[in-house]
Amino acid sequence: MDQSAAPTFTLLGQTRTASRPEPALYLVATPIGNLSDITLRALEIIAGADRLACEDTRVTGKLLQRFAIERRMTPYHEHNAQDAGPALIETVLSGGSVALCSDAGTPLVSDPGYRLVRSAHEAGVKVVPIPGASAVTTALVASGLPSDAFFFAGFLPQKEKARAERLEELVRIPGTLILFEAPHRIAASLAAMGETFPEREAAVCRELTKLHETVYRGTLPELAAQFAAMGEVRGEIVVCIAPPPAGSVAGEADADQILAGLLGEMKPAKAAQEAARLTGLPRRDLYQRALELKAK
Repeated sequence: MDQSAAPTFTLLGQTRTASRPEPALYLVATPIGNLSDITLRALEIIAGADRLACEDTRVTGKLLQRFAIERRMTPYHEHNAQDAGPALIETVLSGGSVALCSDAGTPLVSDPGYRLVRSAHEAGVKVVPIPGASAVTTALVASGLPSDAFFFAGFLPQKEKARAERLEELVRIPGTLILFEAPHRIAASLAAMGETFPEREAAVCRELTKLHETVYRGTLPELAAQFAAMGEVRGEIVVCIAPPPAGSVAGEADADQILAGLLGEMKPAKAAQEAARLTGLPRRDLYQRALELKAK
């Protein structure tokens, strides 16, 4: 940044001068779609910080252009974090300020900023969050699902077996589940979710805050069928899954009793699947227990 010129930004047609912030690492939330969702404080920090680090300079460049902010950007992403991170920390240790932006939303949520913040704390550098947009909470409040407790699970594994295992791990969490998913995988992921959570209500939130913002609601099998029929899907996607019904998670003794009854009518794999639906327990664990009961 040119230290001789006062940093500025333009808001609603008026040019404002941004003060240079005190030395610290600033975690700046940026819009997840609609650029008007930027906060005034975020613009002040983005324009005024000594260094601006971002995932993709092309994406952040659009934000700078919208608010007439002229400055250099420093790429910071998963491929260069090991080399770029120490230089950013050194900037603060030398008396400067660093603003960290992700491509969209709040830094550190599914991006490499976690390592930089860890390093900052270890080096005694002050870390200042600048709150704003987040796809996680935006989807949660739009979903119509319980919001008193929720769990963000990020992206599911791409491989089918690993994805199924991860979903089994999430079965018993007593809160609304929130996941990110790529559009080309959403139909297959919803189908897998429907197998693990066949009775649960869910919401698929697509293109939040953008022109084609849409929230699809229904049970997971219903949503899986709907998206399978759509063909190509585009846009950013967040999936919210309702928590298990109150009292639906059974203990081991209850599970054994349910499995014993089911095994009289069906094979272990099918019995485990049905027991998982009835109890909320992981299907993988129930299958192993079904095999043990069958062997007695």
